[in-house]
Amino acid sequence: MTLFNLTDFLSILPRNSRLIGLDPGSRVVGIALSDVCRRLASPYGSMKRGKLAQTTAVIRNIAVKEGAGGIVVGLPLLMDGSFGPAAQAARDWAHAISGVVSLPVAMMDERLSSAEANRAMIGADLTRAKRAVRVDALAASYMLQAALDILLTAAGT
Repeated sequence: MTLFNLTDFLSILPRNSRLIGLDPGSRVVGIALSDVCRRLASPYGSMKRGKLAQTTAVIRNIAVKEGAGGIVVGLPLLMDGSFGPAAQAARDWAHAISGVVSLPVAMMDERLSSAEANRAMIGADLTRAKRAVRVDALAASYMLQAALDILLTAAGT
């Protein structure tokens, strides 16, 4: 299945459907979910990154349970905006996910999302252990919120 840019992605999304945000790390995938109006992203959880069949089954179950119409996958570009090995791996993973889950997928720059999430949790005085448990889902929600902001602007709302 094709990976869409955010503008094209918006044009094929079903009305009143949520978006799932995925922040794929090497060991953990952070998960976020939008509201049905696609204005607000919230942390949903995280899962250990395993075999593709297991990962896609979890994502598919979330999509069905929550009424998701699309997925936004974080793209870890290098600081200069170029593609490195991690970005290529994320793009390959997003292609594989989209083919199995059968939902449209777009990618969103997620540089510094984990750093922003950690900074917010430090500001909230969370312990290091609590931050470690929550950072992936919060980073996914930061990335998804950035995508939602772009989509809202593109939609003219």
